[in-house]
Order: sequence, then C-alpha cells, then structure tokens
Amino acid sequence: MDTKSVFVTIAGRANAGKSSLLNALVGEKIAMVTDKPQTTRTRITGVLTKGEIQYVFIDTPGIQKARNKLGEHMNRAVKDSAADINAVIYMADVTKKISDIDVKAIEGFKAANIPMILLLNKTDLLDDKTRIAGKIAEFSALSEFLSVIPISVKDRDGLDILTDEITALAVPSPHYFPDDSVTDQPEKVIMSEIIREKIMLLMRDEIPHGIAVTVEELNESVTRNGEDILNISAVIYCEKASHKGMIIGKNGTMLREIGSLARMELEEFFRIKVNLSLWVKVKEDWRNREGLIRNFGLD
Repeated sequence: MDTKSVFVTIAGRANAGKSSLLNALVGEKIAMVTDKPQTTRTRITGVLTKGEIQYVFIDTPGIQKARNKLGEHMNRAVKDSAADINAVIYMADVTKKISDIDVKAIEGFKAANIPMILLLNKTDLLDDKTRIAGKIAEFSALSEFLSVIPISVKDRDGLDILTDEITALAVPSPHYFPDDSVTDQPEKVIMSEIIREKIMLLMRDEIPHGIAVTVEELNESVTRNGEDILNISAVIYCEKASHKGMIIGKNGTMLREIGSLARMELEEFFRIKVNLSLWVKVKEDWRNREGLIRNFGLD
C-alpha cells in the first residue's frame, strides 16, 4: 500500500481553541485544556493514522506579547513549528476582534509562502450568525487562504470539512510515526501536564502561570492484592512562598484535591491504578531563568 502523510501546524492567539482542536482531531486528550491563557507552553505533536494517510498535527502555544523569557520561548516554538510543514491552520475566536497579533502572525506565514487554512472557532457562542460573513471578509483582506471554515470545536461542527481539506494536502511519503501512535510526548511530560492542568483549573489566575511540574520518580509495583500500580512522585514548582501555601491549602486540602483529580485522569489515560505523591517547592522568578526553563523542558 502506498502511504501518504500530511504535517499541519495549529497556530493562533491564546484561547482560540487550538488544544481542543488537536484533541478532537486525534480522538484522544493529549493536550491540556483550560480557559486560561498560556495553558500550552511547548509544541505538542498529535498523530492520527487512517489507512494509508498519516496526519501529524503540531499544537503550538498561543501567540502573545512576551513578558518574560518563558514567553519568548513560547513564541519561538510557534515560529519553529512552521518549518517543513504542508500547511498552517490559523485559528481565531470568531467572537473577538482581529488584533495586531493576528495580523503579524498571518503576514509572517504569508511571507514564508506557507498555505493557510483559516478556522473561525466558537460559532456556537454567536447569537447572530450573520456576523461570521463580516469576520471572513476582515481576515480575507489580510491574506488568501486555502479555505475559510466557520467551526465549533465544542459542538464538533465543521470538523468533517476541515478533515477533507487537510486530506487533500497529503503527499506520498513514509509514515514517520508508528501507526498506533497518538503523540510523541514522553510519558513523564504527559503526567506533568495532567497535574498542571488540574492546578490551572483549581487555582486563582495569578498562580497557575508561575507553576511548573516535573515528574521526579516513576516506577511500577504490585499491590498486596496483586494489582499492578504506577507510582508517580512529582514536584510542583512555584515562584513565591505565598503561592506555595495556597497550593498546599489549609491542612493540605488544596494539594489533596489537585492530587485526587490528577490521579483519576492519570488512571484513565494510562489504564492502570496510580499512586501519586505531590511536593511543592519554590523557585523564585523561574520564568526568567534560562537554566530552570531548560530543566523544566520548556525550551
């Protein structure tokens, strides 16, 4: 059987729905999703193989005005993800105005002669659907897109149309990932991201952005009942001593809630019973320290 592949980068501003789209296209939750900006910090590759075609989707951090060294790394990840691909899916929230960030990003992809598919997401939030036509006209004035697709990732409306457009871009090539792969993310990274997602969902806005999570120990053992169990020891790093206290919570209540939610999803994802131990440490201003950014795998 002759094989084909297609590589597509998913780009756009923060909270446009990029990670939700990746999860929907791959059919597995491999990227964390919250309503907070800067949820995705690094490139995440999703893989879907259907017959002779292998689809490779590269989710990127939301394009932003960098406020620290971590932000600079995140913007660089978007730029690097546009190399050697077949197309860019540029996602925009149809309910929001076009910003300078959108304009510069689209101009950059256009200058690099990268084909673009424009997705106008969150159509489910529009009471007046006639607004979509105006938004299409605004974006079309910036560039000529391969196609413009109004979509609701939440309702899975428009995904079939998008899949057809991407399939048309596939070219003869070997499959670069095993056909049963869904991501190239190492297990420890997936575990860390699941834990960080629960922190972002539970904590106040100013705290999650200064959080990093690393898995320090990982091993399997057998319980007294003969059941396999995955033992995970992870460290949550924050930037202030006051934040450490809030993450732990009164009598450890917040940390236990984070652990409980994370453990349930870890067991579902890895299909094994999980014993999760969490620790909290302070690394002041780590988002501006290159060494720590590298140590946390965010470079």
